[in-house]
Amino acid sequence: MSEAALSIREDDPVLGTDFAREMLRQMRALDTYGTCDNWPVERILEPFVLTKEKKREIPVIGDPDEIVVARVKAFYNAISALIEKECGLMAVPMINLTHEGFGRALITVGKLVVMDRTLRDVHRFGFPSLSRMKDEADMLLSVALEIVGQHPKVAGM
Repeated sequence: MSEAALSIREDDPVLGTDFAREMLRQMRALDTYGTCDNWPVERILEPFVLTKEKKREIPVIGDPDEIVVARVKAFYNAISALIEKECGLMAVPMINLTHEGFGRALITVGKLVVMDRTLRDVHRFGFPSLSRMKDEADMLLSVALEIVGQHPKVAGM
């Protein structure tokens, strides 16, 4: 993929956020062979951005491959890591997917379920822009932290 084809700009302010740094950590953790060690951040996060044009190229019905499933896991792992950072309690993501790309993503803190998301059409997982991905993560993070704040005893179990 050439640099000109990237839909994330090098100077995008989202790249300096805690969320983008955590997403970068999660994506680099998936790269066991060091293939993307010299890649810029925007190239590593590029697969998460699905513009309308890119989404049109993906068939409506399809099965997700391991790479897409790994991206979904990286997204929810990053949110879990940010929950841990904020509240100091271990957050555990659990993702259950069928081979057809339907399933559920949960994040638990102690015995408390702080996020429950139904997943559909995982083969088309992505966001219109990097800022929309961050907004979605921020919303999930704030709701999760609010739930932990309302039920600290259960979260501490």
